Amino acid sequence: MDRIRQDVASGALRPVELIKQTVLAKRYGVSPTPVREALRLLEADGVITYPHHRGASVMEMTPDTAQDLYRLRAAAEAVAAGMAVERMTPTGLALIREKYDLLDETVRSGATSPAELSVLNKELHFALYRQSSPLVLQYVEALWVRFIPSATLWTPRHARELQDDHGRILEAVVQCDADLVSRLTSEHILHAAAIRERDPEVRAVGKDEKEDFPPAAE
Repeated sequence: MDRIRQDVASGALRPVELIKQTVLAKRYGVSPTPVREALRLLEADGVITYPHHRGASVMEMTPDTAQDLYRLRAAAEAVAAGMAVERMTPTGLALIREKYDLLDETVRSGATSPAELSVLNKELHFALYRQSSPLVLQYVEALWVRFIPSATLWTPRHARELQDDHGRILEAVVQCDADLVSRLTSEHILHAAAIRERDPEVRAVGKDEKEDFPPAAE
């Protein structure tokens, strides 16, 4: 199941595309049975869907789902980031600096694809969150796995402003200000949500199913 989660997170398995269990089984070197069982477990987690009995596919992100997940991420990652500062070690801080510098240099060079920048962004975030606790980290990881939009925000149009957010967070980490790190992390996640909402090139494209309720009787 972890291998499938990784493929979803990396974009190797994309929304709507039909997942062929035999192909995955061959890729992972296992029989189709554990792949089928893993897909059913991921269906329960909301990662995989079986639309119209056509077989398994990655759940398509809708605008409402994207906004909901961003709000959950903002809350959870604010806790993780603040806790990380409280438990920070010199080794942990050195790793965060290393990941930040690598992402910053790559953004400035403009020589890397948005998908690769997205991977470096995740490495930076989790270098920070891993300093918190295994329980908190597990919760944040589950939210990131659920977040599977078809387009990354790390395009030339948005990469610099997102990295500027990271710079302010790192400065607060160095100052050991857990409350400020927590607030800036939440603002950074909501900033990303606002970018995705206003930019049609990265906005979630799945169809929301809303029900209009009649006005309450007086």
